[in-house]
Amino acid sequence: MKAIGYEKSLPISELASLVDIEMKQPTASGHDLLVRVKSIAVNPVDCKIRQNVAPEANEYKIIGWDAVGEVVGVGELVTHFKLGDSVFYAGDLNRQGCNAEYQLVDERIVGNKPKSLSDSEAAALPLTSITAWELLFERLAIKQQQPDNKEKSKDVLLIVGAAGGVGSILVQLASVLTGATVIATASRDSSAEWVKKLGADHVVDHSKPLVAQIEQLNIGQVTHVASLTHTDSYMDSYVEMLAPMGRIALIDDPQSVDIKKLKPKSLSLHWEFMFTRSMFQTEDINEQHNLLNSIAELIDQGYLQTTVGKHLGGINATNLRAAHAEIESGKSIGKIVLEGF
Repeated sequence: MKAIGYEKSLPISELASLVDIEMKQPTASGHDLLVRVKSIAVNPVDCKIRQNVAPEANEYKIIGWDAVGEVVGVGELVTHFKLGDSVFYAGDLNRQGCNAEYQLVDERIVGNKPKSLSDSEAAALPLTSITAWELLFERLAIKQQQPDNKEKSKDVLLIVGAAGGVGSILVQLASVLTGATVIATASRDSSAEWVKKLGADHVVDHSKPLVAQIEQLNIGQVTHVASLTHTDSYMDSYVEMLAPMGRIALIDDPQSVDIKKLKPKSLSLHWEFMFTRSMFQTEDINEQHNLLNSIAELIDQGYLQTTVGKHLGGINATNLRAAHAEIESGKSIGKIVLEGF
């Protein structure tokens, strides 16, 4: 089977950073599905792994954690899916990624692909949807409501880095499924327009002091912060603006955070890492299957939209290098997708 991988961690500007290779097609067993990959999306985690995780000696490492495909093989314990099903998923950080024609993935972290989306539109959603859902409802513990029967709450949610992949779906989930007032941050006109389109109630510029901008909105104190980027730069602002007993959830990797500053207001800090369930085979691992099916239903009912920002063509080393380079530039909006080998 065709695949794209690397032998050692290199800058994305080098041709050997990602190369086209041939590999043996795997076989499904246990809870695994064998999926013929049709479309993929590229995430910052792909770049982090490529930059920092070396393959085993004399082997290529295959990365990628967002895929849509067709089930072409099932293990003996599989109950959720059958041959021919169209599925979408993010996968497991400890296993081969989706930058390959065929991939094994545990059915318990796989959902049914939204029927109303193309393969590439659906590929933009799994990793960021899981991250955003878990962050919003499990880490920040904001009350989930029905989209057609919502009540306005006193929650004020600040989403920092809202125009990126996770932010683009988080803004939608918060707008559709909670009664919170949603403040999104964006520093460019194009990204501000994007998050407004997705449902943000207010937009502020994260390149300028946040506290003063939010005070000018006159909507009360922030109760929850979703910190999706540069957490260490904004932490003092979070502590200042948050109401007592407020919550902060983050997904990035700050170099240092002084948690003692959270004590006077009894603020809480939560990490969201969507691979935790698969990495540790938690008892509730099947929640990601349920979660992805809920996302698919919301998409097909018209409540959520795909977050594709750019389609870069076929799945090959040249196009993947271009996708990694764009993500590493920090200027991408929405998700970058590729389709077909």
